[in-house]
Amino acid sequence: MAVKSLQDQLLKTGLVDKKKANKLKAEKLQKKQKIKTGKAVVEDDSAHQEALKKQREAKLEKDKALNKAKQDAMQLKAVQAQIRQMIEMNRLTHKEGDVAYNFKDEKKVKKIYVNEDIHKDLSVGRLAIVKLEQAYEIVPEQVAAKIAQRDESFILVCNDRKEEELDEDDPYADFKIPDDLMW
Repeated sequence: MAVKSLQDQLLKTGLVDKKKANKLKAEKLQKKQKIKTGKAVVEDDSAHQEALKKQREAKLEKDKALNKAKQDAMQLKAVQAQIRQMIEMNRLTHKEGDVAYNFKDEKKVKKIYVNEDIHKDLSVGRLAIVKLEQAYEIVPEQVAAKIAQRDESFILVCNDRKEEELDEDDPYADFKIPDDLMW
């Protein structure tokens, strides 16, 4: 039993007629001849290749943009974790004091009760108030400066230290203005 071609088998079963088989055979032969002589439909292939190349480049650009967005998100998350760690390690434990310190959080005025020493240090700029999630924490000025380098949105209050300028000709130099007046 000799192995016949698929075309012969289809003809024998009646699925394809002889006319259609000859037509397909002729098309196949013409295609082979064009490829041999170099007259093959190269334009079609080059256009197809060009489209594939553009599609790959577009996908590559899209992948780069998505990768950059993921890296930025990871970097932001890492910075926030560093800030959280700095605040948790360096926050001052302040018991509810009897002196109210008012500060601004976004558009609202908030109040935190501290003792007199912390109030003075906050006013002078030795301490700062930072926001950790929904809580307010007090940290030293150096820690607040490190936090501000990473993300200033965590800092709510960080007064600048002002050295008092002494005028030699000031007649009131001996009379300091009290800083502890409560209204």
